[in-house]
Formats: sequence, C-alpha cells, structure tokens
Amino acid sequence: MNDLSTVKPLYPGAFPQPDADESDAPYPKAPLNLTLGFDLETFQIPLEELMPSKKVPDGVMTTRKFKQIVSSIREIGLIEPLSVIKPDPEAVGFLLLDGNLRVLALKELGQDTAPCLIAKDFETYTYNHRINRLSTVQEHYMLRRAIDKGVSKERLARAFNVNLSTINSRINLLHGICPKAVELLQDHQFTPDVTRHLRKMKAARQIEAVELMIAANTITAAHADALLKATPPEQRTDYKPPQPEQPKGDPLEQIVKLEREMSQVQEKYKHAEENYGAELLNLVVAKGYLKKLMENEAVRSYVTRHASEILQQFELVLNTVSMEEAVEQAEREDGLSAAEATAKAQLAKNDSDAVSAPGMDGQLG
Repeated sequence: MNDLSTVKPLYPGAFPQPDADESDAPYPKAPLNLTLGFDLETFQIPLEELMPSKKVPDGVMTTRKFKQIVSSIREIGLIEPLSVIKPDPEAVGFLLLDGNLRVLALKELGQDTAPCLIAKDFETYTYNHRINRLSTVQEHYMLRRAIDKGVSKERLARAFNVNLSTINSRINLLHGICPKAVELLQDHQFTPDVTRHLRKMKAARQIEAVELMIAANTITAAHADALLKATPPEQRTDYKPPQPEQPKGDPLEQIVKLEREMSQVQEKYKHAEENYGAELLNLVVAKGYLKKLMENEAVRSYVTRHASEILQQFELVLNTVSMEEAVEQAEREDGLSAAEATAKAQLAKNDSDAVSAPGMDGQLG
C-alpha cells in the first residue's frame, strides 16, 4: 500500500519517524499478543480514491447534523480520521468503512485529501454501534474546560453550528443544581430546559424529582415542568410568602391627615358638649309646650288635616324621653343614618319653636 504514489504517510503516527542514521525502524520486533485492526500509521489519501460503502440518503446535506460536521471541520479541522480498507490489493482506491458524511463535508469545503486509518478487517458494524456518547453533564464539563483554556464562546458556537445562547445555556447547565442531583444525572442525556425547571426547586425536591424522572426513564422538560407544578410552594425557590399590606401613600402624610381628622372630631365633640345642656333644656320646654298644644282638639284636628307630617314629628317629640332615644327611634322607623336622624330630630325641635308664636291659650292666629 505504501507503494502507491497518492498515499502518503502522515507523521507523527503511532511511532515516530525513524532518523536517517537508524538502520531499523522503531517498530516492535517481538510478536504482539494482540491483533491490530489498523495499520500503525495514519495516511493522507485523496478523496477521489475513496469509495462509499453505502448509499447516503437523499437530503442528508440539508440536515442539522451534516451542517454541524461542516462547521466543526471548518473551525477546528477533522478530529477523527476516516476508516478505509483496501478491498483489492491490485485495484486503485479504498473502500470507506466509516466517515461517509465527513467525506461529503470535506468535499463541500474544497479539500482534496483526508487523513485515513487503513483497516485490516472488513468490519463496518462496530464503528457507530460501539461508541460511548457524551452525556449532557460531560458535555457541560468539556465546554467549561475549553473556556477555561481560552477558547471563546463565539468559536464554540461556530464549531457546533449553534447560537451563542445555546452555548451559554450549556455552560450554565448545572448552575443552582445540588451535587447529589448532578451525580444522578451524570450518565444521562437531557436538554438544558430540564435543569431550568429543576433550578426552581430546593435541593431535596431536586433530588426527588430527578429520581422520579430516572425511574420513569423520561428525563424531559415536560416531565420536569409537571413535577415543578406539583411541588409544594415551601419547596420552591421562586416562591415568595405574601407580604403584609403596606399603607398606600406617604406614611408621614397619612399621620398628618389622621391628626387633622382627630382635631376636627375633638372640636365637634367640644361644641356638642358645650351646647348639650341648652339643647336638652329646649327639648324639655318644647316637649311640654307640644304636649299641652296637642291636647287641644281644635289644634290637633287642624294639623291632622293640613300638615300630617308635622303631626308625626310632634308625636315623636312627645314620646321621646331623651335625645338618644329620639335618634334610635328615627333609625328604627325610617332606616336613616344617625346623622340624618339627628337632623330630623333637630327639625322637629325647630318646628316646635315655630309654633310657639300663638298665645298660651292654644289658639292659632
């Protein structure tokens, strides 16, 4: 295979290139205890000599996975060499065992050659079915380590062909997650939205929610959201206990307004206290006069015919023992407020003063 002019060894490989003064190459001389599946060296092989081992599905070049492969190769180069085999030692060309999409990506990027590992056995089924995929937590640690070593977030976004916000969500994946929950999620695949919901729970609830999702084998954002909604408020980090209602407006202004109202009440109380004796005396005099007036049948008949409302007020005054009783009785009969009842009682008293103009014999002028 090394006789082909188009196939060139790529150093350093498994062993360093021998110096000019060394007679023997530094390869193992004793028989090995294992069978190697590939040659020890990596070779640069032209893409035109690589034949696909299977038909690539139509439309694969428009998929998200293929675009990520192209972006990764463009940004950081080809990481894993292609796996090829020489089906016929006499024929020209190699058969691809693994890397069909990478060959298409290299062609799209304008590359002419690709690093290849030459296999000794025709085994295509082992390459993709025996791969240990990175878990989401391991991917988070990988991104954090790359950033710590000076790789920018923008370059990572270009390499993975994703938005910068996606890189930020992957970097901050475990922020606010307790160590025990991280340990449970260590070997599982999930989206960053899962930890976004877990972040709103307290540590004990996070562990319980992760255990429930693992037991159900559904570590999804929808399941995490359902567990969050079923979480009691006291086990959530975003729960805020209700605050006591604060008085509206400026507290100092409220105090000044309260003091002003109290001053007005005190003035009214003082005025009422000063006039209480005189008003009570007027009520007693008016009551005595009305009693004598209503005993006159002519007056009572005249008032009944021409002013029945005044007669009712007169009777209210005659049947009242005190001012408080007059107010209570007015409230019971008319359903009026205390202020209206007081005004009505005062009106009755004024009416009694108005009819005091006739002579003491009880005859109207």
